[in-house]
Amino acid sequence: MLFINAGIMVSVYIGVRVFEYYGNKKSLTAKKNPQLGKLATTKQHEHHLKVSTAAMGLTAISHIYPPLIPLNIAVISYTSVPIFNDAKHSLLKEQRIKNDLLTSIVNVMCLVTGEYFAATVQSSLYHFGNKIVSKSQKNSNQSLTELFEQAPSKVWILKESVEIEIALETLHVNDIIVVKGGEIIAIDGTISDGMAMIDEHALTGEAMPVEKGMGEKVFAATLVVSGKLYVKVEKTGSETSIAKLGEILNHTADFKTNLQMKGEQWSNKVAKPLLGFSLLSLPLLGASSATAILYSVPSNSIKAFTSLHTFNHLTLLSKKGILIKDGHALEELMQIDTILFDKTGTLTTGEPQVGKIIRCGDLGEDEILIYAAAAEHRLAHPIAHAILNHAKEQHLDLPDIADADYKIGYGVTVTLNDQVIKVGSARFMDLEDVVIPATMETVKENSQEQGYSLVMVAINQQLQGAIEIQPQVRAEVKQTINRLRQHGIKHFAIVSGDHKHPTQKLAEELDMDDYFYEVLPNDKANLVEQLQKQGHRVCFVGDGINDAIAMKKANVSISLQGASFIATDMAQVVLMDGSLKNLDYVFDISKQLNRNLKQSLSLSTGFGVMNFTGASLLQVGINTSTMLFSLFFTSGIAHTMLPLHRKSVPPKIGDGK
Repeated sequence: MLFINAGIMVSVYIGVRVFEYYGNKKSLTAKKNPQLGKLATTKQHEHHLKVSTAAMGLTAISHIYPPLIPLNIAVISYTSVPIFNDAKHSLLKEQRIKNDLLTSIVNVMCLVTGEYFAATVQSSLYHFGNKIVSKSQKNSNQSLTELFEQAPSKVWILKESVEIEIALETLHVNDIIVVKGGEIIAIDGTISDGMAMIDEHALTGEAMPVEKGMGEKVFAATLVVSGKLYVKVEKTGSETSIAKLGEILNHTADFKTNLQMKGEQWSNKVAKPLLGFSLLSLPLLGASSATAILYSVPSNSIKAFTSLHTFNHLTLLSKKGILIKDGHALEELMQIDTILFDKTGTLTTGEPQVGKIIRCGDLGEDEILIYAAAAEHRLAHPIAHAILNHAKEQHLDLPDIADADYKIGYGVTVTLNDQVIKVGSARFMDLEDVVIPATMETVKENSQEQGYSLVMVAINQQLQGAIEIQPQVRAEVKQTINRLRQHGIKHFAIVSGDHKHPTQKLAEELDMDDYFYEVLPNDKANLVEQLQKQGHRVCFVGDGINDAIAMKKANVSISLQGASFIATDMAQVVLMDGSLKNLDYVFDISKQLNRNLKQSLSLSTGFGVMNFTGASLLQVGINTSTMLFSLFFTSGIAHTMLPLHRKSVPPKIGDGK
């Protein structure tokens, strides 16, 4: 019986290996394409899990109809091949005795001694655990790749003075593409003709659009707000700056928490002494109990529990619009005591608001606002939106203006009732020979000192006043900071390249502990490093290209969706709703995950001690040990699912410390 069973096992193993050898072309394709490789691995786990489940039914039937036993052994052997391969890899390639070897020995012993139920349960749980791990990695990768699928699939090119539409992938370097207002630039290139207002917020984090003309560089994923451009293609597809960032992101999802790694290391360390004890006890305890001892370190269960815990907590975060690119950040958040916020685009929104309206002529404030809003009402840039929104809030009726002469980046000229209205920047007024009074020059300097900008309004070449445009502070910031203080965060500060006065004013408004102004990008990183040398654990929350170095230095980096792609690439955590309202929830989940991981590892340790004691002292056999292991595994999986069934209720403040 023993030799027949062993013969069937060896035959099945050789057959599978021969089949894999001749299917090597597919394996080579998967190696060349990592995404195909991951997909193939996931399908293999699912396939073996299905076969293992079928083997359970076959085991039950073979008890009633013994002639099916050889087929049952063959099926179980087939599902055990991946376990044997893992053991062979750790033994021959890594030259280490790891838990994979113990698992394969348990399967072999169960099959040769006729303990088919124990063998099929072991295989099923092994493949189920691997499926959980691969599924969590697959979902994380999918979330990341979907984040950056924003490029258009087709573009218009200029060919022999005719504009034609082609697929993006057929575009070549040196082609001339045509991009109009409202369209996304799909490539990196240089403007060969035209002028446009471009929103580069996705790349730089800057809220205000910039004017660009002939000879200037443009980049993929930026938006033409108004105007029309002819762009000579320099980089396409995977060569664009945005595509390279997306490629980096594809490699960020495969992570293990420190607790998971410690658990796996612990189980692998005790594998060798446990195997030695099992062999020495074989004459005293018998094959069944000696084999049962090898169940005492459930490494695959530890891997499954910790991965599922992590995946479920990532699911809770994703439901709140939070993307975790690096699981280590969740652990590191437990230690954070200092949070640094970039000012522009992080504490303030991308949409500015109207502050004061300054008069310097005969018109009143409402009249200045009406003229400005009427002139700007067909424009799409953020400043125009701010002026129009303020006019609506004041319930002002705007006259309809059909024609406008818009000078991109400077201002707009319109005619209303024989009056020529000019609305725009001070530079626009200079170009249009509108005299700016000394009093308004002083106002302009004061506004610039505070980080504000002025939109000036002139009627028939006479300056009548100006509208002050201010950044809009995010409504949720103050409440978020108060909640974070309750989590034990001791120090909050603003880090800004802006002047002292606006930075200080915002810090006081938000009850910050400190503020740093006129800080260059490299100085932001130096500030992070200085705080770390003082013993602080620093979290940096930023949104622009100038924050990238500091974010890389920080213990944890957080960015907002809609920030620059470079900032989003550097960030370990991305708040996908573009606000800070869920920032404290990330800290909640961090504590909850850490607590649940510790509980799972304690559960695994408890089972190991109980199983070892039962097998070595009470001579518990492999079938009883398998039943205990199944109960333990089921309890562990149920424990990992609890956070989802609790309807995402975070732990109480202070819990888990």
